[in-house]
Amino acid sequence: MQNVILPCKSITPSPIPTNHDTLSNLPPKPSTPTLSISAKPGPAITEAHLNHLCRTGRLPEAISALDSISQSGSKLRPSTFTRLIQSCIDTNSIQLGRQLHGRIGLLSEVDLHVRTKLVGMYAKCGCLEDARKVFDEMPERNLFTWSAMIGACARERRWREVLELYGLMMEDGVVPDGFLLPKILQACGNCGDVAVGEVMHSLVVRGGLDCEMRVQNSLLAVYAKCGRLSSARRFFDGMEGKDSVSWNSIITGYCRNGEVGEARRLFELMAEEGVERGLVTWNILIARYNQLGSCDVALGMMKEMEGFGITPDVVTWTSVISGFAQNNRRSEALDLFREMLLAGVEPNGVTLTCAISACASLKALKKGKEFHTLAIKRGYAESVLAGNALIDMYSKCGELEAARKVFDAILEKDVYTWNSIIGGYCQAGYYGKAHNLFTKMQESDLKPNVVTWNVMITGYIQNGDEDEATDLFQRMEKDGTIKRDTASWNALIAGYLQNGQKNKALGVFRQMQSLGVTPNSVTILCILPACANLVAAKKVREIQCCVLRRNLESEMSVLNSLIDTYAKAGNVVYSKSIFDRLLTKDIISWNTMMTGFVLHGCSGEALTLYDRMRELGIEPNRGTFVPLISAYGLAKLVNEGERVFSSMTEDYNIIPYLDHCAAMVEIYGRSGRLEEAVQFIEDMAIEPETSIWGALLTACMVHGNIRLAVLAGERLDELEPGNAMIQRLILQTNALGENPEDSVKVKSPDKRNYTKHPLGQSWMERKNIVHSFVAGDHRQPDAEVLYSWIKSTIRDVKRHDSCDGLCIHEEEKEESGWIHSEKLAFAFALINSPRAPQTIRIVKNLRMCEDCHRTAKYMSKEFECEIYLNDSKSLHHFRDGHCSCGEYW
Repeated sequence: MQNVILPCKSITPSPIPTNHDTLSNLPPKPSTPTLSISAKPGPAITEAHLNHLCRTGRLPEAISALDSISQSGSKLRPSTFTRLIQSCIDTNSIQLGRQLHGRIGLLSEVDLHVRTKLVGMYAKCGCLEDARKVFDEMPERNLFTWSAMIGACARERRWREVLELYGLMMEDGVVPDGFLLPKILQACGNCGDVAVGEVMHSLVVRGGLDCEMRVQNSLLAVYAKCGRLSSARRFFDGMEGKDSVSWNSIITGYCRNGEVGEARRLFELMAEEGVERGLVTWNILIARYNQLGSCDVALGMMKEMEGFGITPDVVTWTSVISGFAQNNRRSEALDLFREMLLAGVEPNGVTLTCAISACASLKALKKGKEFHTLAIKRGYAESVLAGNALIDMYSKCGELEAARKVFDAILEKDVYTWNSIIGGYCQAGYYGKAHNLFTKMQESDLKPNVVTWNVMITGYIQNGDEDEATDLFQRMEKDGTIKRDTASWNALIAGYLQNGQKNKALGVFRQMQSLGVTPNSVTILCILPACANLVAAKKVREIQCCVLRRNLESEMSVLNSLIDTYAKAGNVVYSKSIFDRLLTKDIISWNTMMTGFVLHGCSGEALTLYDRMRELGIEPNRGTFVPLISAYGLAKLVNEGERVFSSMTEDYNIIPYLDHCAAMVEIYGRSGRLEEAVQFIEDMAIEPETSIWGALLTACMVHGNIRLAVLAGERLDELEPGNAMIQRLILQTNALGENPEDSVKVKSPDKRNYTKHPLGQSWMERKNIVHSFVAGDHRQPDAEVLYSWIKSTIRDVKRHDSCDGLCIHEEEKEESGWIHSEKLAFAFALINSPRAPQTIRIVKNLRMCEDCHRTAKYMSKEFECEIYLNDSKSLHHFRDGHCSCGEYW
């Protein structure tokens, strides 16, 4: 029987993107006769045969057979064409699907069902743009068409596009059904668009769909994901029936909002209500505990779930391993990874990446190589995620060749891949190779991003190449594609500080602010150390104002740094006020405040603070014991200091470091128990270094013990044989001994070293200008006036050629026409003043001598002023004729 073909208007197929090779070879569309009775086709090209070819998996033959039908002038029924489309979907054959689309002219009528099927084909085969093109050119659309397009966008997690399509759909007067509503609600939740969610909620109620569990759960998820917990809880409590999805949604909402306590309560209530707590529910809470740093609680929950017969899966293990790794418990993270393997759980790419990253932080090359082997076996080594972690691991372990091999093996590199290898070369000092890769990246399709530029800037400036770093910084924005971010400025600031260029760092910070670039906590943490001196006291207040303006006062690290900087800038009162206002204090806060008190000689306040800390149940750490021992030293409580030092190991399992030992030497030194100090040094478990012998030398100088001073000097000379300052102190110490001629003779070959030592220099700030004073320099402005004032003003200061201790000085003695720099600073601050300034702040590069110390005490009383002087050894606070150092510096 012949097929009767009814006349119809030819419908042009919906065009699709033409950037595919297959489209250029599509055959021309056959013309449509107005009326034709097709010749009886042979058995190879009947529609029944086409269906048979599809069913037997011979789809290419079926598509090819369409050309014979076209040549005969016959037409296909839409049902046959849609079956061919479905076969393309089933076999994920997008190339054949495009060929089929090109033959759409074989249809007698291109109906809505066919076009909807085409949309579904492109979407399900991963060609979403093509699907949208067909969809946009459809003359009409029904609910199924909208569902196909919206469903495709939802599968690709293009949530904004889902909401856009929903808006267009409503304009067309098409109302979503119970199948489509959850997808749109899911988009609302993931986009945080609670307003649209509320509109849809009313639509659900009006449409009578509020009884469907799937729709109810989707609405609940919208409120929970958008942070509307009160609305979510009311909705949840009002649900007549709740399944595990409902409970998971509300628990997730509380977890995301940081209310993990309420989430845990609901978790327990879920069991009481008889709803099974599945693996997903356990994983939600375990993941949140890990994110909050409560790794032990998360690990406990993982053990607990096993007691309920639920076996942790790879998601559970990955969450716990990641939590430990991200909370600086990387060794434990690696132990957990081994436990996971022993439990027979196969790691995924994320698990391996966490383990490799932990090895990178620990610089555990051997373990990292083991994980590399495992990644190769599991097929993850060439993936971007694991590959980037491997590059980072090898780079941090100094294995740049291995890192480069991994880099070359990754077929689809992302920007992070390039940044990792470039950063690795920079960290290792191979700036030439880093620059070559940087240039190669600029020439590739994947252009450098702002992180890449920042890595290069950081690398150059940390290597001391300030010119190249500055040049890169200026070039960043020239082509208009890259805009500097805060990290770009931070890189310059940190680099200048590392190179000792404090003024340049402060200049960059000021320029950054003038251009309206917002500093972040890293900026503040970088720049504050540059202000940690008496001259920069005003600058610290400016930076604190910047912290308040930028709402950074909630950053604990920033506030801790301000406490430290204010103390070093001579204002421990400000430090204490910041400390007292902290709503929460970590151990660094307590340690920093104690250190500030010790720096200012306030031993009682430091010890009181420690007692208060212990009353609150806060455990001391390694950093607590240095200021604590020093505080006992200031108070000359030797026995208490010894007890605390012993408790470090006995009670807290903390091994003493050099700074703890130096504090113990000082505690003996302040009390004049020098033999005990020497015995302590001899019994030390670690090799004494410069700080230890320097502390002993100071004690010997204060108490006049020549013999032990010579011993300390000799040990310092052995540790730093080229140090000119040590050479000078040794020469003076030996000269005071029993055989000064022999001592000087022994040391004379190095005597030339101390002549190169810089002269004493002091700085002070006045009217926003920092003034510098050099010992014995008559060329500085108003020098004669200053010298004359000093001689006439301080003649009543009691002078002695000798002192109670050893008269050993880091700079030349004051002789005729030679005045130390701090005295010039005193005179500059006090001369021609209608009244004495309230506070004088001076920074000196060398240890001040005993005579200058006496002069400062005299001036503080005579002129009723406070003098802060920070020399190379100590911070001195002179007030009313007394000094905070207790005559020990």
